[in-house]
Amino acid sequence: MSLSTACAVSTETTAPTFDLDTAWGLHPQVSIRPERFGALMYHFGTRRLSFLKNPTLLKVVDSLDSHPSARAACFEAGIPADQLPSYIAALAMLASTTMIRPR
Repeated sequence: MSLSTACAVSTETTAPTFDLDTAWGLHPQVSIRPERFGALMYHFGTRRLSFLKNPTLLKVVDSLDSHPSARAACFEAGIPADQLPSYIAALAMLASTTMIRPR
């Protein structure tokens, strides 16, 4: 399953960075609607729509506010260490589009 979110195509050659040990949370203007494939996220401030194409990523995003760090949320979701880089990239994309933000 793909972890990517639907976002505008970027010409950046470097991957966005993401601090896994920071406390993150859903932006207050973002709404999540669970779907069979994962979820739809809508930011009412930017009017951006993103797709979470993985139920595990949805579990991580949903639990960010209740964990001391994104790493703790990933651990609780049962993400194996070898798959963590994919989730970090997906979280970085969500952070770069202000769907999630540091708490």
